Amino acid sequence: MANLKEIRNRIASVSSTMQITSAMKMVSAAKLKKAQDAITAMRPYADKLTELLQGLSASLDSDSGSVYADNREVNRVLVVAITSNRGLAGAFNSNILKQCTILINEKYAGKQVDFVAVGKKANDFLAKKSNVIANHSSVYDDLTFDNVSAIAEDLMEQFTLGNYDRIDIVYNKFKNAATQIIMTEQFLPIVPVEGAENLSSDYVFEPSKIEIIEHLIPKSLKTQLYKGIRDSFASEHGARMTAMHKATDNATDLRDQLKLSYNQARQAAITNEILEIVGGAEALNN
Repeated sequence: MANLKEIRNRIASVSSTMQITSAMKMVSAAKLKKAQDAITAMRPYADKLTELLQGLSASLDSDSGSVYADNREVNRVLVVAITSNRGLAGAFNSNILKQCTILINEKYAGKQVDFVAVGKKANDFLAKKSNVIANHSSVYDDLTFDNVSAIAEDLMEQFTLGNYDRIDIVYNKFKNAATQIIMTEQFLPIVPVEGAENLSSDYVFEPSKIEIIEHLIPKSLKTQLYKGIRDSFASEHGARMTAMHKATDNATDLRDQLKLSYNQARQAAITNEILEIVGGAEALNN
């Protein structure tokens, strides 16, 4: 059995770790509320805008469609991997990186796959084995629509110039604090939903469908990317809060076990001392 000093040191170490994980849990819980409110508020707007534009795109002739709906043979793919800048969030980042690996080895096997990293963890991992053309980890320092729009504009330019035939976004969709859903969304080209042309039949368009699409599609794409990053941001805090809660519980259990071991070791030491005293007293009497 370990000596008392060793156990005391372990108890102090575990208690210190428990205080850190408990503090991180509370910080993430406070940030989660704000991030959750933000993504919950913008989802209906983003979903309705996407639905309307898909309906408009489906109702147009192929010759009059937007440049962003140009379907080409897929040979060069750009994947936007959205992770966090920090760890200690359970499987939050590793799930995204696993999905990126699956895209490389399975879905786009034999094709050129490059990456845009949004988050330090994605950049650190992907840069070792793939081509990362841009790293936007600093976007979390000031997560606003304008800052994300600059990233979306660069992606749209890459597509319109023909540098890539398809662009996907991989991120964690926020469901609740304990659950995140891994999403792989096609960013470009825009894919009209089958039967979506009926969605636009009840609307009167001024000046025209084509002009509306030309103005709204870039905004819709920016909104889609912003929603993905916002979803990931809320998911990060939910995952970290859950991970730190479990870590705190585990540290509490370990501390209790160590205290029990400490008390047992101390009682054993006291018993041995009493036995030695009694044995010595009996020896003197004899």
